[in-house]
Amino acid sequence: MKVLVTGVKGQLGFDIVNELQNRGHIAFGVGRQEMDITNAVAVEKVITKANPDAVIHCAAWTAVDAAEDAVEKCRLVNVTGTENIAKACKVQDIKMIYISTDYVFDGQGTRPWLPDDKRNPLNVYGQTKYEGELAVENNLSKYFIVRIAWVFGVNGKNFVKTMLSLGKTHDHLTVVDDQIGSPTYTYDLARLLVDIVGSDKYGRYHATNEGFCSWYEFACEIFRQAAEINPIYKSISVDPVNSSAYPAKAKRPSNSRMSNEKLSDNGFRSLSSWQDALSRYLKVIEF
Repeated sequence: MKVLVTGVKGQLGFDIVNELQNRGHIAFGVGRQEMDITNAVAVEKVITKANPDAVIHCAAWTAVDAAEDAVEKCRLVNVTGTENIAKACKVQDIKMIYISTDYVFDGQGTRPWLPDDKRNPLNVYGQTKYEGELAVENNLSKYFIVRIAWVFGVNGKNFVKTMLSLGKTHDHLTVVDDQIGSPTYTYDLARLLVDIVGSDKYGRYHATNEGFCSWYEFACEIFRQAAEINPIYKSISVDPVNSSAYPAKAKRPSNSRMSNEKLSDNGFRSLSSWQDALSRYLKVIEF
């Protein structure tokens, strides 16, 4: 199988290319320099030349707060860029995976979101990812929309690395406890996405590691596990605070719980618990 992966320099794109290659597939990883997704002509040219069996589209504007002041720039990447790829895939009759987010929902309630629940974004980033989903759905029949959340990986910045870095200079931290979701390891996601792209079980999916927690609970577990590897983290204390303690330009969802049941319903393997994923992750990064 030959697969073109956008956003190769990001956490997820990096792991997907590695997973494809490890399984003996041909992977074309492209970043902004290799393919400007906002340029329709460039997109069609690159995809035509690569002649892949599928495209996994990871590239996105993900600076949530910055998007509030750069609406059109964010939309150009997340909507126009996605539409350009979807149209190129349509011309060549190839399948596409679009990586989306829990931010397409309004984050209310406590029930885990189902793939076909009503989409009602709270902020510009979420709105553009929703419009990106529509661009895929309106142009293709051979598509997978896979929503992810709270990701951490070896390549790039993430919450785990931030906590570990802060732990080296602070004995006490405060972390919000009124936003709930599922921390998710990009290595696990990559393995799942390669399984999905090789299938014809099209539609919307949610894909996260199993289990729910708050950012505060996630931070506590990070330091608990990190202390088993490096004793300097044993003395760190973490207190929970309301998200109002950290005002942000973009409103965040309080409920980022997502149901992964559709994965198993379609024969895909569920991901391990987020605690197990964190344990494996800490063993492969330097801190």
